[in-house]
Amino acid sequence: MRFCYLFLSFILLSTSLQAANNADLQESVQQDSKELTLSDSLDLALKANPDIAVAMREREALSGTKVQASTRPNPYVSTSIQDTRSATRQIYLQLNQEFELGNKRKARIDAADAFYSKADAELDSKQTEIHANVVLAYFEVLVAQERVKLAQSSVEVAESAFDVASKRVKAGKSSPVEQTKSAIAESSVKIELIQATTQLNNSRKRLSALWGESAPRFERATGEVTIIPEVSHLEELQALIDDSPAVKIAKLEIIARDALTKIERSRAVPNITISAGVVNNQEVGLNQALFGLSIPIPVFDRNQGNVQEAVSRKFKAEDELVAIKNKIQTNLITQYERLSAARQSTLSLKNDILPNAQSAFDAANRGFRLGKFNFLDVLDAQRTLYQTKSQYINALLEAHQSIAEIERTLGAVIEHSVTKP
Repeated sequence: MRFCYLFLSFILLSTSLQAANNADLQESVQQDSKELTLSDSLDLALKANPDIAVAMREREALSGTKVQASTRPNPYVSTSIQDTRSATRQIYLQLNQEFELGNKRKARIDAADAFYSKADAELDSKQTEIHANVVLAYFEVLVAQERVKLAQSSVEVAESAFDVASKRVKAGKSSPVEQTKSAIAESSVKIELIQATTQLNNSRKRLSALWGESAPRFERATGEVTIIPEVSHLEELQALIDDSPAVKIAKLEIIARDALTKIERSRAVPNITISAGVVNNQEVGLNQALFGLSIPIPVFDRNQGNVQEAVSRKFKAEDELVAIKNKIQTNLITQYERLSAARQSTLSLKNDILPNAQSAFDAANRGFRLGKFNFLDVLDAQRTLYQTKSQYINALLEAHQSIAEIERTLGAVIEHSVTKP
């Protein structure tokens, strides 16, 4: 009895410690989930994305197909009775075994292996696609966070301008029209802040949905959106097309269709069935041995239609490979040019346009406070600065989107260094 009490106490103590450890771990995860890095997003998505689970299940199913393809036909027993009269009755009992000819079993095994290899390649392709989707969604969150910051700063500037305009109107130095215009400008930027916040919330939801969460648990994504990775030259990227996931899958599809063609051709060769058994002859009172051989005669059905279909589908797969390569080539060139244009835009905006727009706004705002400019000049300079910063953010997003599409097309993360424009 004492041993039972000790045992139960040990179990309760272990359970309490385990619960405490789980609580500490959950609290640590919750604390870490406030900020989300790109590597964390990739780990979560590659482990919990439902599309990857679907691809894994397909590969598991085809492993069963491989097992079934190697099986041989089962033997079967047949019996019959000739003449119901007991004096002249004959009872047949025989064992039948079908033997496959034409390398049918080998053709099935080769086809099952080909489709399993294709499913494995599709799983790799799905993981690559999820990787690109995570990168794209992650930088969309970063860009949305920058837009919220920009809108918040615009609201602060508009509120300050409205305060100055109100004071100038009260002092009789400005027309009430300027106060009205400043109020309208303040309302407009507040609407833009609401829109930017909504866009950020939607971007966070799209990112967390990639690992199966409808409501994001992280508060903000951490990263430098202004860093645009350097990619290889276009010629070097084009050399990687043959190793891209889509091309690999297309090539494996050709191999699989060729294996199916061999299966259909092997079915044109008839199988033979060998039988062995006994006949119990009541009339003579003897058990007699029975041997048999069954061979179908392929006169009408030689499986010619299925062979024609298999051959045509193989040719179709070869044509699809050519079309896929052309599509990848076009998409790669398009995304590369898109990246180059976005990179040039960010450099021009950051080095030339943004400083000038900021200087113009500062001068107009300072002149307005001193009474040298009217509020229309400040409003125009503020709008120009906001649009310029928005263009800069959009150009950064274009660059990151094009890099994600290049990685999706080529099927691998590009090894590159990073430079800050």
